[in-house]
Amino acid sequence: MAKKKLEVIKETELGNNCPECYNQSLQLSFYQRHKLGVLYHRTTKEVSHQIKCQKCLEVIYPVKWTDDIERIFEYYRKTVVPQKSRIRFTKWFYLLVLLSTAILGAAIAYSLGWLSF
Repeated sequence: MAKKKLEVIKETELGNNCPECYNQSLQLSFYQRHKLGVLYHRTTKEVSHQIKCQKCLEVIYPVKWTDDIERIFEYYRKTVVPQKSRIRFTKWFYLLVLLSTAILGAAIAYSLGWLSF
């Protein structure tokens, strides 16, 4: 079963006031989802975000955003460049392919009479 991991693409401090505690210590983070399996590592196109206050440790959801926060968020959203979506195979995948190819080759050689035990 593949594990899912969020990797930080970009983090930045915002100068806007927190809607909860009115302190100017917001942090905007953008994440890209990665799926990690035994045979492959896949980078997806899915990008998520989170705004969190550093003082009250409250996550600021879009419902509570002010117009200023929305404008700043849209600006930073346009500057985020995620990694390309791709699949990388692990050494276990290549070992499995090599082993199955060797077994298949031996079975064909045995059935043709080239190999005898």
